[in-house]
Amino acid sequence: MDAVRTVQLRRYRIVPGELPAFTAWWRETLLPAREAFGFRLEFAVAVPETDEFVWAVSADGDADAFATIDAAWAGSSERAACFVDVPQRVTASDLRLAEPA
Repeated sequence: MDAVRTVQLRRYRIVPGELPAFTAWWRETLLPAREAFGFRLEFAVAVPETDEFVWAVSADGDADAFATIDAAWAGSSERAACFVDVPQRVTASDLRLAEPA
C-alpha cells in the first residue's frame, strides 16, 4: 500500500513585471527551505501572459498532518529568513488541498 501524502495547490498572482524575479527567488531560496522542512515539490509552472505562478507541494500524512507541518513552517525562523529584504511580489493567492483525479 502506498504511503499517504497530502498535496496543496498554490496559485499566486504576481505583480506585473515581477514574475522572473519572483521565480528566481522562489527556486533559489524558498523551495530549498521548504524541502528541508519536509515538503516535496510536486510541480511548478509560470504563466507569463497572466503573471501567475502555480505550484503544488506535498507532505507525508493526511490533511491534519499537513496542517501541522504547514503551521510549524509558517511560524518558523527558516521561513522568516526567506523573506528578509524581499519585496512583496504576490498580489493574490489561492491555497487549497488537492486530491488525485
